[in-house]
Formats: sequence, structure tokens, C-alpha cells
Amino acid sequence: MLTSDSYHNPVLLKESVDGLNIKENGVYVDVTFGGGGHSKEILKRLGKEGKLFAFDQDEDALANTIDDERFTLINENFRFLRQFLKFYGILKVDGILADFGVSSHQFDEAKRGFSIRFNADLDMRMSKNNKLSAYEVVNTYSQENLAKVLFEYGELRNAVAIAKTIVDSRVDTPIKTTDELKLVLKRFLPQMKENKILAQIYQAIRIEVNQELEVLKEFLLQTPEILDKGGRLSLMSYHSLEDRLVKRFIRDGQFEGEAEKDFYGNTNTPLKKVGGLLVPSAAEIARNNRARSAKLRIAERK
Repeated sequence: MLTSDSYHNPVLLKESVDGLNIKENGVYVDVTFGGGGHSKEILKRLGKEGKLFAFDQDEDALANTIDDERFTLINENFRFLRQFLKFYGILKVDGILADFGVSSHQFDEAKRGFSIRFNADLDMRMSKNNKLSAYEVVNTYSQENLAKVLFEYGELRNAVAIAKTIVDSRVDTPIKTTDELKLVLKRFLPQMKENKILAQIYQAIRIEVNQELEVLKEFLLQTPEILDKGGRLSLMSYHSLEDRLVKRFIRDGQFEGEAEKDFYGNTNTPLKKVGGLLVPSAAEIARNNRARSAKLRIAERK
């Protein structure tokens, strides 16, 4: 069995768990279990009556389950948070932790197709039950839809040209592997910027395959109802698209437009931010390069 550190080195471990302000006998949820690093730290701080529920849609994460009667691991997407907590008789919790990054294991497992370092089938599914894979996105999406994905999720200015090149190339033969995709897009990958641009392209396709931003919105909208008064959210994002949604929701209780106001003009939002934005130290980034883009935001239920 993989250790939690080899599966996924937990980012901002102390800061994210500190942010939950754990009560010994409280009920907590780690919605992105992965290697279990954050969950183990939460369990260390819980008393005998405390409970921790964890979610992970990736079957590989089940190998890291923790043998502790206070702990329950649910093999599901955290977009179903409320539904599955209700199944276990949990209507309110004292804190929810989420680390939205792709796990180190998913990047390092070549066959999953997440990494620009390896040749693999175009897959990128976080759950093997997901019907949509990177292959379908690359080979069946219209040029217009493909350009939209690349522009919105990869923030690529030349998204239209990249999409046209993919669509023109797949006419004769499908693009089946990550290396084939790189070859098709070779003219867009100057030597000094190849990895950066590929990372943007992969990010865009991965977000589309896993509906990451839709899932994030569905999850956030459930949190005010599930959190008890004074309950905490500890949320880690790794790119601006996620962080923008998290920041807006904490501030306004919604993702677009102005925050709702009452008759007297007071802002009517369910959460309040706790402290400022937290980022990894230089020492942590030196130990774990994947921590470099992490942003931690903490909020409390009013």
C-alpha cells in the first residue's frame, strides 16, 4: 500500500487543519481524502466521540483508508456531500476541509494521462466511472466547444487556432495518446514555453472531463446548510479559476453579481472570512514543488 506521503504530500497541512478550529467531539468532513494526510491530522485532534467523514471518487484512494472507528470513507464525488452525509444520519457538521488539487498519485500514475511527463492514453478521469474522458473531448467536441474549453479553462489566448488544429488533424485518424496530442500541437509549443503551454492545455481538458468548476460550485452551495453555526470551511485552490469562485462565495454567498442585502442595506451572506489568504512557505515549496500554487482560504458559518 502506498503511504499517504507517496500518494499525495499534503499541502499546508498544519494551517489547513488549524483553520478548522477543531472541537474534540465535533463532526468533520475531508472531502478530498487522497492519501489521507489531512484526515490523519484531523483524527489526531479529535476525541473519542468525534467523527470524521471523508470523500474521494478515485477508487485508488480506497487503498489508503484509515482503520479508526471514528472514520468513514465514502467513495463518491463531493458534489454529493449533503446526500451521503444524510445517508449516515449527519445533518450538521463542525468543519469541512477541501484540497482541490489533483493528487500527486494521479500525476505520477502514467496511465491516468494527467501528466505532461508521460505518454499515455487520453484519459484524465478522476473517477474511472466517469463516461467522459480526454479522448472524447479531443476527438468529438466541435471546434467551437473545444476552443471554449481551452479559452475558459486553460486561459489560452490562441484557443481558436489550437482547436482548429486538433479538429483538422483528427479527420484522418483519432488522436489517442498524450504524445500524439503533443505532436499535433507542436507548432504551438516553443521550446522555452512548451511545459507551461502544455500544462494549460491539459488543465483545460482535465477540468472539462471532470466538470471540476461545476462540482466546486455545487459543493460550495451546500456548505452553508451543512455547517453548524460557527463551523469552519478550510479550502485550498491551485489555480485562479477555483480560487476566484471560493473567494467570491465566501465574500458574497454566490458566484456572480452583488451579494444579497436586507431591507436596511446590510449584506446578507452566510459566511465570514477568517484571517487572510495563506500560501505555502518557501521551505514547504522546496520540499514539495506542487505546493507552489496553493492558496488557502478559511471561512466561518455566521
